[in-house]
Amino acid sequence: MRELVYYVAVSIDGYIAAPDGSYDAFPLEGDHVATMVSEFSDAIPAHVLSALGLSAAGDRFDTVIQGRASYDIALREGITRPYSHLAEYVATRSGKPAPEGVTFTADPLATVRQLKEQPGLGIYLCGGGTLAGSLLPEIDRLILKRNPIVLGDGIRLFGPADPTMIRFDLVGCRTFGSGAAIEEYVRSAD
Repeated sequence: MRELVYYVAVSIDGYIAAPDGSYDAFPLEGDHVATMVSEFSDAIPAHVLSALGLSAAGDRFDTVIQGRASYDIALREGITRPYSHLAEYVATRSGKPAPEGVTFTADPLATVRQLKEQPGLGIYLCGGGTLAGSLLPEIDRLILKRNPIVLGDGIRLFGPADPTMIRFDLVGCRTFGSGAAIEEYVRSAD
């Protein structure tokens, strides 16, 4: 069965963005960036890959699901398919028609459950926190790009999710001279 993987940058205190939704506090430079580009190129937007002269490896993810606020970041720049190298799903209740190549879903939990039953690579949960909270029952793996900053407030890793306890086991942690760390967790079998 396919995995739903929440791969996201996060502050020490568990925020994925500032209160206004911006994430520019997270450093885009440092020795951790080469690892992110080489190992997680499938999770880099197509226009960024193109600007870097790269292409997605196609070995980790073949599908992305993101919340409407995350998708709107690209739309504001005129990009309707930010992950054109992946099958794209956007959780929204807007009722507007989706651009060609993008699927809008009003029930992301049901959509993810259906996608997990299909053959393929991993499903990249791009964000945001509210969507991650609603999909927490289906998240199989967490890959956290932990940044050495404290935001103090903002969008939480799992948004305003209801209190719950789900155990994940740490399966890897790499630290970098930049102070960043990549932590990887899998859902516990317990």
